[in-house]
Amino acid sequence: MASKPKTDVKVLKGQEAEDKILEYMKRMNRPFGAVDVAANLKGAVAKTVTQKLLVSLAEKGELVQKLYGKTTFFVANQANITSVPDEEIATLEAERKQVEEENSLKAAEAKALINELARLKSTPTNDELDTQIADTKAAIAKALARLQPLRGGATLVSADDIAQIDTEWVKWRAEWTRRRKIFTSASARLHSWTRRFWQLATDALPPQDASALAEDLGIEFDTSEHQALERSHICTANPLKRKR
Repeated sequence: MASKPKTDVKVLKGQEAEDKILEYMKRMNRPFGAVDVAANLKGAVAKTVTQKLLVSLAEKGELVQKLYGKTTFFVANQANITSVPDEEIATLEAERKQVEEENSLKAAEAKALINELARLKSTPTNDELDTQIADTKAAIAKALARLQPLRGGATLVSADDIAQIDTEWVKWRAEWTRRRKIFTSASARLHSWTRRFWQLATDALPPQDASALAEDLGIEFDTSEHQALERSHICTANPLKRKR
C-alpha cells in the first residue's frame, strides 16, 4: 500500500493556532463545525485542537456557539465585527459598477476578436492564394489560346463541312422520323394497332421485363429531350431541312 505523500504545512499550536482559527472565522463570516474548520485549514491545526480552540474562543466572546441536534456550529461574533460606513459602501458600489462596465467592454472586444479570428481562418492562406492565382492564369491562357484563331479571322468550320453536316442532319432525321412513324403510326388506326400489339406483347410481363424486351429489340421511346428538340426552331422551321 502506497504511503500518503508528506505535506509542507506547518502545524500550529498555542496562540498561533488560536489566532489562525479566529482570523479564518472572521474572514469567512459564516457558521462552521470543528471538522470543517480543521479541513479548510488544510491540517494547519489538528482536529482535536481545533475543537478546543473554538470552544475557548466562544467562551472569550470572539465566536458564537450554537448547538443544532448533536452538531455544534461556531460563527464570528457579529458584535465584534466593525460595520462598513455608508461612504465606503457607496465607494465600493461605484467600483463594482465600474468593474461591470469594464467587463462589458472587454466582453464586446473579445466577441469582436473571435469574429475577426473566424474571418481570418476562413481566408485563404498565401499558398492557397498562389495556387488559385496560378490556376486562374492557366485558365485564362487556355481561353486566350482558343480565342486566338477567331481574333485572327480563321475559319473554324468550312462551308463544305457545314453543308456536309446539314446533309447528314436531313438524312438521319428523315430516317428517324420514318422509323418512329413505323412504330407509333402516322394514322390513328395504325397507332392504335401498334399500341395494342405492344400491349399484347408486354401485358403479361413485369415492368422490368417489358423494359428489357424493349431494350433488346432496340425500341427507344421519346424522352423529354427528344420532345424538346421537336418543339425547337431547328425542327419547327423546316422539319426536314435546316437553314444555313
